[in-house]
Amino acid sequence: MNSRVTINGINIIVKGEKTILAVCREAGIHIPTLCHDERLEPYGGCRLCLVEIKGTARPLAACTTPVQDGMEISTESETLTRLRRTTLSLILSNHPGDCMCCEKAGDCDLQELAYMYNIEPGEFAGEKWDLPVREDNPFITYEPNKCILCARCARICNEVVMAETIAITGRGFYAMPDTAFRKARSLENCEFCGQCVSACPTGALTDRKGRGRGRSLGMKKVKTTCSYCGTGCNFYLNVKDNRVVKVTSDYDAPVNKGNLCIKGRYGYDFIHSPDRIKTPLIKRDGVFHEATWDEALELTAKKFKELVEKHGPEKVGGFSSSRCTNEENYLLSKWVRCAIGSNNVDNCARV
Repeated sequence: MNSRVTINGINIIVKGEKTILAVCREAGIHIPTLCHDERLEPYGGCRLCLVEIKGTARPLAACTTPVQDGMEISTESETLTRLRRTTLSLILSNHPGDCMCCEKAGDCDLQELAYMYNIEPGEFAGEKWDLPVREDNPFITYEPNKCILCARCARICNEVVMAETIAITGRGFYAMPDTAFRKARSLENCEFCGQCVSACPTGALTDRKGRGRGRSLGMKKVKTTCSYCGTGCNFYLNVKDNRVVKVTSDYDAPVNKGNLCIKGRYGYDFIHSPDRIKTPLIKRDGVFHEATWDEALELTAKKFKELVEKHGPEKVGGFSSSRCTNEENYLLSKWVRCAIGSNNVDNCARV
């Protein structure tokens, strides 16, 4: 069912059931948000996406309000700007002013919105959090003073990962996302997938392995495919000085939509391992020597041919890995069956 709406004087035809925020983003109309994540259910917590609808007494959250036929919507006005500035000022009233040395500087949604709306710090005085930085696990640094209670970390843990590691604990001024009984993260209560880090719009949650190794704007992002299994998850390798500093999500990836597991997000140390084999090796007189790919492939083909001629094709088989793609596993099976003439094909995932 199609709906016709007017947004900022522009007539738009909406196909299907969508929220105002979704329609605006498809039309290239900017609406500020802090609690919204495309991977999560609409939350309506930050109240920055308020819009005015003709005939409605008060502004409504665009992320939770479905489009209805005939709506006349305004995303910008003096009233909306005043409400958004007040909300941002209230958020910043309990936020550290260490943007100069913050790990997320230049890649922080709150910082961008504060700049966009020209928010001066200190407009609202009062008590502020003074909580210690927590680095009680090997992968994630938690700075609770920088949390804005958008609940994106808890929601992605519960809605997408379904690990239920994080929840909003405490009440009122003392509310914050944390583990049950505020225990340190471990493999007993956390999958260390880093989904919470990818969802955090501020510097409250950051990758511990990449801290202090460079700002996001100073890194080259190289899109690649995870090599740990055949699922085909995509992500970005963040490279600085020819070294991989950290991994960040690719939200447009067709397979995983930015979601990763512990191996994909934190298992990149092997890239720069001094023990990593970078060239083919051929053993001569009991000692390995570097060789070209042509030399290695010719030797391998020769050895296989000798084995088949001596023992028959049924004595040869192929064992594939789930770290390879489906296409690579298919090619191995095809090669063993057609080139070798054997049906001895197996995969590590079978057991």
